[in-house]
Amino acid sequence: MTSDFPVLDPSWTAQEEMALLEAVMDCGFGNWQDVANQMCTKTKEECEKHYMKHFINNPLFASTLLNLKQAEEAKTADTAIPFHSTDDPPRPTFDSLLSRDMAGYMPARADFIEEFDNYAEWDLRDIDFVEDDSDILHALKMAVVDIYHSRLKERQRRKKIIRDHGLINLRKFQLMERRYPKEVQDLYETMRRFARIVGPVEHDKFIESHALEFELRREIKRLQEYRTAGITNFCSARTYDHLKKTREEERLKRTMLSEVLQYIQDSSACQQWLRRQADIDSGVSPSIPMASNSGRRSAPPLNLTGLPGTEKLNEKEKELCQMVRLVPGAYLEYKSALLNECNKQGGLRLAQARALIKIDVNKTRKIYDFLIREGYITKA
Repeated sequence: MTSDFPVLDPSWTAQEEMALLEAVMDCGFGNWQDVANQMCTKTKEECEKHYMKHFINNPLFASTLLNLKQAEEAKTADTAIPFHSTDDPPRPTFDSLLSRDMAGYMPARADFIEEFDNYAEWDLRDIDFVEDDSDILHALKMAVVDIYHSRLKERQRRKKIIRDHGLINLRKFQLMERRYPKEVQDLYETMRRFARIVGPVEHDKFIESHALEFELRREIKRLQEYRTAGITNFCSARTYDHLKKTREEERLKRTMLSEVLQYIQDSSACQQWLRRQADIDSGVSPSIPMASNSGRRSAPPLNLTGLPGTEKLNEKEKELCQMVRLVPGAYLEYKSALLNECNKQGGLRLAQARALIKIDVNKTRKIYDFLIREGYITKA
């Protein structure tokens, strides 16, 4: 075989055409002096003029590329989430959270950092077909090549699923999923594994049909509730919905009250809270203000049942830990530190106590006052 015949230009042989393309690929488009130096048979001006005329401005190539582009657009016109060359996909930084969500997809290369079965090529790196291979060895090597070929097909299959279903931009896909009700989202999550079997359009139609079924069932259930309550027109239905909402709010208040009463141990505070709520419900301003800290509801006492170290506390210490919401182990540690410092210094000030235990200053004051009152430490 020879390559000394012209292809595009009578003064350029096929060998020179291939050498020009290789030189442009090696040196880069526009570096015509380096291209000419690598070719050795053409000047800088000849290389630039020939390349621009036959490979850039050639109407034959332009029409061929246009037809290929139109054919590709026609092939992807029926996908559920069409992709266009003008789309600007997210471009996260390497190893960021969004990059990991996109499975390492690189928009500039339209490919992934790591392929599926990324090290499949390692099985082929040491294979070399030689003429003196035995039949068994040759068949074994061919089997390895077939296995590698099946892995390549699996890679393409997975990429096609990602492309067809629009899974590259995961956050956009999740936002589309959240527009469904909770029940439909659960179905969506369950049926997602079957999306690779059916096409994207069929899968979306399946989910949309179930979302429509859910809405119809919910509407039928609402109408049946109206019929059971004896409602025959939508004007009465609006009144019924308003009264039902009011009843639910009252029931929620009673539930909240029962939960509060479980933790309130001070009977006077409980009665005060009840009188205040009665005043609010009757429409008058509360006569007895609630003791509060900057308008915030005080936390319930800490339940010490089962906490380690509780058996080492006396009743007053247990009451202190409940009110300041401090676990017994931490209280014993703070108490030991304050006692040691008091013995060293012959007394202890509040500022020194706050420097020793790094907790809320109000809790520190209560612990300090308690230890002073019970005679464990003395003031400096």
